[in-house]
Amino acid sequence: MGENVTFAVEGAPSVEGGTADGYLARPVDGSGPGILVFPAWWGLSGQIKSVADRLASEGFVALAPDLYRGVVASGPDEAQKLVAELPADRVSGDLVGAARYLATEADGKVGAVGFGLGGSLALWAASLTEDVVAAGAFYPLVPWQPTQPNWGAFGGTAAVVHAADEDAATTGPELDVARKAVEEAGGELTIYEYPGTKRGFYNDDRPDSYNPRAAATAWARTLELFRSRL
Repeated sequence: MGENVTFAVEGAPSVEGGTADGYLARPVDGSGPGILVFPAWWGLSGQIKSVADRLASEGFVALAPDLYRGVVASGPDEAQKLVAELPADRVSGDLVGAARYLATEADGKVGAVGFGLGGSLALWAASLTEDVVAAGAFYPLVPWQPTQPNWGAFGGTAAVVHAADEDAATTGPELDVARKAVEEAGGELTIYEYPGTKRGFYNDDRPDSYNPRAAATAWARTLELFRSRL
């Protein structure tokens, strides 16, 4: 369903003029609102491409940027190393560039969804560029990685966070601090907790953490957000 595309990296002086690749999936009729899809720390895996395809089947134009430049982690140690080596300025350039590219390819507004590290990136993208007006963050890493979103930039933006309650890395008081700051800025941040779930509960490639019931509920809530905002 999807295709590989190249977009311009923007907003980061050290990578000005560079490009990045991504996976773009379109609905059958070719048009619709745009959704950025940010992967967990594994990188742009087949599972993340399937999420983009699933969004396309729901009527969205979905773009999953390749943050690791062609590398997909084979295990936790490699994934942790890849995350540690990600330059924050290049990532911000990827996020802004991907959002601007998708805004030209899609009809209407742009949203972002992500998982784990990607959940943090979806929230960060919403604070970096006005192109992103809605964000769905599945078990984002808390404290926020690779950088702290600017909650004051969430005026008019709506976001949902799906927290895995058995994983300390995706829950904590920082979520309530973020919610209050977003509301003070005029935005909306709704936090959902899923009892008995681990980080990765949406990833059906990982039976040790996958929770079909929680995954279905969180997905439905995310689609509701995007359909109401985009």
